[in-house]
Amino acid sequence: MDAARIRKIVDAALAEGRDALTELEGLAILEAMGVPTARRHFVRDSAEAAKKPLLPGPRAVVKVISPEILHKTEVGGVAIVANESAAIADAVRGMEAKFAGQKVEGYTINEFVPFEPRLGHEIIVGYRFAPDFGPVVSFGPGGVYTEFLATVFKPGAANAFWSPAVAGRADVERGLRDNAVRTLLCGGLRGTRAALDEKRLVDVAAAFVEASALFPALGILEFEVNPFAVAKDETGEGRLVALDALVKIGRLEGGELARVGDRIVNAAQAARPLGKIDRILEPRSAAVIGVSEKGMNNGRIILRNLIENGFDRKRLYVVKPGLDELDGCRCVADVASLPEKVDLFVLVIPAAQAAGTIAELAEGDKAESVIVIPGGLEEKQGTEAIVARMKAALTKARAAGGGPLLNGGNCLGIRSVPGRYNTLFIPEHKLPMPKGEVAPIAVISQSGAFAICRVSKHPLVNPKYIITCGNQMDLTVGDYLERLAEDRELQIFAVYVEGFKPLDGEKTLRAVKRIVDSGRSVIFYRAGRTAAGAAASASHTASIAGDWPVTRALMAQAGAVVVETLDDFDDALSTFALLRGKKATGRRLGALSNAGFECVAFADNLGALELAPFSPATAPRLGKVFADSRISEIVDVHNPVDLTPMAPDAAYDDTFRAILDDPNVDCALAGIVPLTGAMNTLAAGEGHAEDVTREDSVAGRYGRIMAETDKPWIAVVDSGSLYDPLADELGKRGVPTFRTADRALRMLNLWLSARLGG
Repeated sequence: MDAARIRKIVDAALAEGRDALTELEGLAILEAMGVPTARRHFVRDSAEAAKKPLLPGPRAVVKVISPEILHKTEVGGVAIVANESAAIADAVRGMEAKFAGQKVEGYTINEFVPFEPRLGHEIIVGYRFAPDFGPVVSFGPGGVYTEFLATVFKPGAANAFWSPAVAGRADVERGLRDNAVRTLLCGGLRGTRAALDEKRLVDVAAAFVEASALFPALGILEFEVNPFAVAKDETGEGRLVALDALVKIGRLEGGELARVGDRIVNAAQAARPLGKIDRILEPRSAAVIGVSEKGMNNGRIILRNLIENGFDRKRLYVVKPGLDELDGCRCVADVASLPEKVDLFVLVIPAAQAAGTIAELAEGDKAESVIVIPGGLEEKQGTEAIVARMKAALTKARAAGGGPLLNGGNCLGIRSVPGRYNTLFIPEHKLPMPKGEVAPIAVISQSGAFAICRVSKHPLVNPKYIITCGNQMDLTVGDYLERLAEDRELQIFAVYVEGFKPLDGEKTLRAVKRIVDSGRSVIFYRAGRTAAGAAASASHTASIAGDWPVTRALMAQAGAVVVETLDDFDDALSTFALLRGKKATGRRLGALSNAGFECVAFADNLGALELAPFSPATAPRLGKVFADSRISEIVDVHNPVDLTPMAPDAAYDDTFRAILDDPNVDCALAGIVPLTGAMNTLAAGEGHAEDVTREDSVAGRYGRIMAETDKPWIAVVDSGSLYDPLADELGKRGVPTFRTADRALRMLNLWLSARLGG
């Protein structure tokens, strides 16, 4: 790529005050990128046109070149004529008359490229600078099929997207693997010949990805070729030819954005003292303002939470005039009276007062970080002056190397196990915090309610960090992911996003790729996908909703496990948490159930899995289990194994062990339809002798299997609420358990794809 040539073209146009390039300049940039274009001559007028040598072919295309005429076809700026000097000169002469008085630089005489205007033979490749993700490259069908296929095809089938932050040529190849255009052109349908060598398609898309990394700093905001046509070269081989190019330009520097070297960055974010983020994650000292002396308000709940989590009361202060002590913590009259610069200041006062307090903290250098609980600081009418003071104080303090980092506002704050604190101001009787072994999980959510709902629904998962960052007035999702990627104890990152601050989507992509490349997992859910959803999320995001198909594609490209529903988010969190340490070696599935319908459901929902053929040693082992359980006359050896309702707990245990021990089985699924009287599947109660908590129950047996094997497997309990205790007991013993087969297999596929790729 000839970056110097591209820079020269754009700089000259910007110097003229233009916001777009001519088609001729756009084609020149394509050539500098190494992308093929149609052959052409440039002429100043009709007299010069009459003297130019003719290009090959029976016809020629004449186009006007003007910075004032970007959409030429609509105004008569394109003519297809006989490839004869007189006809070409006449076409130029007609345009000279039509566009008299407009700024016309000249005309191009272009090779007429014959192509079949059918599905797949016209392609759009483009680039745009997105406020959240920065440079994004898109690929898809052109011509009349563009909008139609984008709406009716499944995601990724018609359109593909790449970010140079995380994508290279190999990613382009993967992104095109299942693309409908690539299949039509290069894969060749049955009975047809491929129209184009796949390498040529990848070359063009990869050239755009490479160049797009530099485009923002060069001043290129959008660049679209519509279409690339699939034509034949002199040898009869397929070639891609750019027939048109639309390029919009402008300087991105200014406001929040700045140019640093060859990159555009968020200047406001770059000025923050992000090295202090550890102070908010693991503070050694803290203060709270907004604590009630008599009632149990949010501030008092937070203070109690810090104390109950083991925070050192000697370095925990309450800003409250008129008291010396509250709950064993020293009280001070105001911010200025704090006896030390605290690592963490928790602000639980109304928004109208919050901005002034933040300004005091910055001006007096009294805190390294602040959790801002209330929302509306920057949006509330009547607070403009105090907000301006707050921003000025932060800017001045940061310029001098100080100033606090802010988390929030409009958030519930943070629960940090290593930091020994919890600002999620929900009473313990309403939301018991998970206890026991700390899971190597970080939950990062813009919505505090979303985070606490996950805690409530996953009482057995005790995340190391739960971070709610609200409207991201300062610290962002990308900031936390970037920092926590360095924490190698963390294995799973569960992320909920409603919108990105400028370029924080790009930062998030880089962090996700770094995490995934290190063998860890990111579970990602994007809300605010529609106009209505974006409006509903505005209080949290204070940023644009973004484009969901682009977000989905780019996050998946970075390696995130992108889930479509809230149920899938919860299921994925359980699956990834409980299958930690299991080895993914393949997709050959071994399965059993005691219901025929469920065995059929397994086969119908395999996804990328395949049913494993049992090895020769497994059949006699299963045969003995069936004989010992007196079910051999009704049960055959095949996969899935249908044990029928006659099988007792021991048979369930021995059969599943045999399946997992089979060398042909990479992963497994146990379906438990628990209504049979032959199994211990009920909670202890009157009228029966069952108790799912006993070690000889199917839950006890399967818990031991999970602890003893390194193969990944999951369970299904497809029954009503009477069997919730069975599902819960399996979960307590480390078994990912779902209530339907399709849901279970979707999660097993998701986990394996994250581990194996594809």
